[in-house]
Amino acid sequence: MDVIRDTTSARERTAELVALRASVEAGDAAGTERQRAKGKLTARERIELLLDPGSFQEVEQLRRHRATGFGLETKKPYTDGVITGWGTVEGRTVFVYAHD
Repeated sequence: MDVIRDTTSARERTAELVALRASVEAGDAAGTERQRAKGKLTARERIELLLDPGSFQEVEQLRRHRATGFGLETKKPYTDGVITGWGTVEGRTVFVYAHD
């Protein structure tokens, strides 16, 4: 029986995941600029203003849609434009989501 070996170490894979998450959190510079031009904050910025500092725990950060048609199969941003998670407001746990 042939065994396929993945030569990528766990440390390398973890580093890739950390970098990908940081990239997703940083957001799309062009998208952020479009929001700024409209006088708006990004979804993450709005969530951060609502919640107690440092309390936000995001879920499904790397989720992508599976839609087809209208050119959507070529546009698959992480989070699919929806930020979801939980945090606290004055110490009370709340669940939040915001669209960009």
